[in-house]
Amino acid sequence: MQDQSTLIHLEYLSGRTFDEVVTAFEDATGVVTNDQFRDAVAASAGNADDFIKRMHAFEGPSGFMRFLDIDHSAWMKALAIRGRARLYILGNPLIAATMVRYDLGAALNVPVRALILEDPATDRTRLIYDLPSSLMERLRNDDVHAAALKLDEKLAALAELATGAQP
Repeated sequence: MQDQSTLIHLEYLSGRTFDEVVTAFEDATGVVTNDQFRDAVAASAGNADDFIKRMHAFEGPSGFMRFLDIDHSAWMKALAIRGRARLYILGNPLIAATMVRYDLGAALNVPVRALILEDPATDRTRLIYDLPSSLMERLRNDDVHAAALKLDEKLAALAELATGAQP
């Protein structure tokens, strides 16, 4: 099967430096390693209340946690590519559950990806991501779409906090 949907791509052009945007973004998000996540799932032993409590412990003020950070800048520099870029995989299983409970296919696009980059031509910093509700649109599920719209709002609030800008 193959289908098509329209993707909405957002970019926040910031007046802040790359380091300022990265710091604000990271300060607003919690961190959970793969081992910590796996241990929390195992320790909750299928108890929903315990799992919820453990997930809240990993959240940052934004309600998101970072699962993975990839600093592209390190390898870019080695290959003489100018600029800086950092990719984040972030989300929250409690938010993901609001979509996945209606269609397991929603799990393809949660957690979400966000990229912070510094354009070497302009020295301007951008925060970029694909709008979650547009990624979920192809599922054609009203409940998933309603939950994804709430995720859109949370992600926009984080992007605006980190960049001080609107898309």
